[in-house]
Formats: sequence, structure tokens, C-alpha cells
Amino acid sequence: MVNKRHLEYLAGPQWAEFLRSRLRPWLMEAGDLNGDVLEIGPGPGLTTDMLRANAASVTAVEVDPQLAAALAERLVGTNVHVIAGDASRVSLPEARFSTALCLSMLHHVPSVRQQDDLLAAAQRSLRSGGTLIGVDSLDTERIRAAHEDDTFLPIDPETLPARLEAASFTGVVIDYGGTYQSVGDQVRFVARRP
Repeated sequence: MVNKRHLEYLAGPQWAEFLRSRLRPWLMEAGDLNGDVLEIGPGPGLTTDMLRANAASVTAVEVDPQLAAALAERLVGTNVHVIAGDASRVSLPEARFSTALCLSMLHHVPSVRQQDDLLAAAQRSLRSGGTLIGVDSLDTERIRAAHEDDTFLPIDPETLPARLEAASFTGVVIDYGGTYQSVGDQVRFVARRP
């Protein structure tokens, strides 16, 4: 669940500018965005717009049925296929995608177990050598305030490497260099399917 103000931010110009100027350059270095890409939790789809500009195809899995329907309608006829459902439970093809992305969405998954199920599903969907790329919010006062009345369970970057390894990822890299609006409240991570 995402509150109205938060959803408006994710569909607005400030988030679009952050994606264009700060996130996209890092993503381009972190993995192959030109292939068959899986995006988990696109929300209103500004991240999807960014990804589809490079990818051969994007499969976007969105748990909110209204957001999924709006995104599917907006992107009909493009290289994007939208699936409405929980990415840990929908039937994703195994070993298909070159890259899977979780962009600022894991903290909206309501339990650690469900987060881990989602990571495991992403791992299964990647082809051998495929990359999981993630960005998520740290538990700071500013971020917590922005998530009032949201589902908000921030990931612990200290336990994230072990959680990714438990999902059979290798080569885990955690980066604290990324920030939202020059405030240290973002963690970035990359892992590979062997």
C-alpha cells in the first residue's frame, strides 16, 4: 500500500528528474538494460519508461491492480508487457530475463519472508549470469515520514547480502553511495545468478 502523496511523487517531475539524472547512469553501469528486462513493482511507471527506452523488452509486474491496469493501457503497443500480481506468486518464466530490477519497492513488501520470496522469484527468472539490480530506501526519519500510512518495511543493508545469498545469488555488491536528494537514505545493490 502506498499513500496518495507518495504515489503522486512517484508519478511526478521530481522523481522523473532523479531517475534521469542520478539513477539511470548508475543502472547503465550496473547491468545489461538492453536485453529482456524484468521490472518488479513499477508503480505509476516512470521507471518503466526509463527502462523501455533501452530494453528489447520489459516485463513489469505490479501488485496493485489499478496501477497495473493504468500502466498496461498507457503502454499498449510498446515493448512493455504488464502483469498484475505479486511477483513472488505469479508464474514468471524461469531463466528468461537478462536483468531483474527492484527499484525503490522492496520496502513496500509487508514482511521479510515476502521480500525473500520475491528475491527468490527474481533469481529463478534470471538466466545464468543474469543480474539483479536494486535500489531501496534506508530507515531514516525523512523516509519514514514520507511513508506515513504506507506499508513500510525497510530492508536492513547489513543483512541484505546474506538474504541475497540465501536466494542463491552470488557476487553481491552493496553500495551506500546513492542518495535521494543528496541525503544519505538510499542503498543500491547488485547480485548475479550463477
